[in-house]
Amino acid sequence: MLLAIDIGNTNITLGVFDNSELKASWRLSSNSLRQKDEYSLQIRDLLPLKGYSIDVIKDIAICSVVPPLTTIFEDVSFDLFNIEPLIVEAGTKTGIRIMYDRAQDVGADRVVDAAAALHFYGGPAIIVDLGTATVIDAVTADGKYLGGAISIGIELAREALVSNTSMLRRVELTPPDATIGKNTASSIQSGLIFGFTGLIEKMVERFKEEMETPEAKVIGTGGLVNLIASETDIFDIVDQDLTLRGLYYIHSINPPEEGNDK
Repeated sequence: MLLAIDIGNTNITLGVFDNSELKASWRLSSNSLRQKDEYSLQIRDLLPLKGYSIDVIKDIAICSVVPPLTTIFEDVSFDLFNIEPLIVEAGTKTGIRIMYDRAQDVGADRVVDAAAALHFYGGPAIIVDLGTATVIDAVTADGKYLGGAISIGIELAREALVSNTSMLRRVELTPPDATIGKNTASSIQSGLIFGFTGLIEKMVERFKEEMETPEAKVIGTGGLVNLIASETDIFDIVDQDLTLRGLYYIHSINPPEEGNDK
């Protein structure tokens, strides 16, 4: 079985694959100050909750946008599983050609998402990842990653409102009954949820125009995708586990070197 690990700025998502089937997944908080042993203990205790033991994990694939945590989870892979992980980075075979001005500037998660979108759903595709940041990426039918757009994430926007104003309070991220709020809480909810929905709809429209591909599939992913998906029909596909699936696929086309002792 493969353990896929997606290390983001806010959350770490882990998934166990049996062949191509995602059998179980977990989300942990990202914290660069936590020690290797703390994460090892968490993972060791989480696996049995879904009926798995450390021994069933034979391969590990990692993508990360937090370099200190990359090192920590590489150590976890060696110490807990005795496995050398595949870390998606520059030079890793992904099936994607990067058309960015500087290929090394593209986050590993964006490349993994593009690979997953192309392999599992086909291109051209527009990927909307709603996480710590709101990231929109474009990939062509022949595997060219064209680039994308990055905006603030919904939760970060909410925290910025609370932190930088005297009278506004943190609200639950649920859609209000109406766009025109009748109180401060519903006004904030409207601005955040309906505002971000509008942002995504307009950006997808502009992406399709620039790509000259009105037929491009729009794939939604990330921890907050279901919040926005409930308010729009812009998404053709919603796959909250897109990055994990991408890690599985990339691992499948990067077999371990012969003689690599696990």
